Amino acid sequence: MKMVKIKSKFVPHWLNYTPEEVEKMILNKYQKGMTKSQIGLALRDQYGIPSVKDLTKSNVGKILKSREIKEELPEDLVALYKKAVKLHMHVDKEKKDKASKRSLVVLENRIKRLINYYKDRKTLPPAYAYSLENARLVVKL
Repeated sequence: MKMVKIKSKFVPHWLNYTPEEVEKMILNKYQKGMTKSQIGLALRDQYGIPSVKDLTKSNVGKILKSREIKEELPEDLVALYKKAVKLHMHVDKEKKDKASKRSLVVLENRIKRLINYYKDRKTLPPAYAYSLENARLVVKL
């Protein structure tokens, strides 16, 4: 199945928000503890803003970066950390579940590849390394 990516190149005429108002909403939602993707979904679902980028000429991440707000860890890495911690807890309980042990190995390799990607992009420091203890601290389970 071929996926078609639709990009709108215009701001709808019925949209009553200015770019400054949208930036204030983004900052407000980030201060409440929402992630970048949650902010985008909230703006779409609650306020009817189909595309932040079309309205403000920059995406949510760039708006936060322009205000010098930086996340400690990228959002996708934190999601993988949560999954790894939950899977590790399951593997500790269920010693004979070989499929879960293999998925844990695959998941940890994916995490390590993602960390290397972010090290190359200089998002993470060069000395940063994955460990289950660090993941548990990030996830706080």
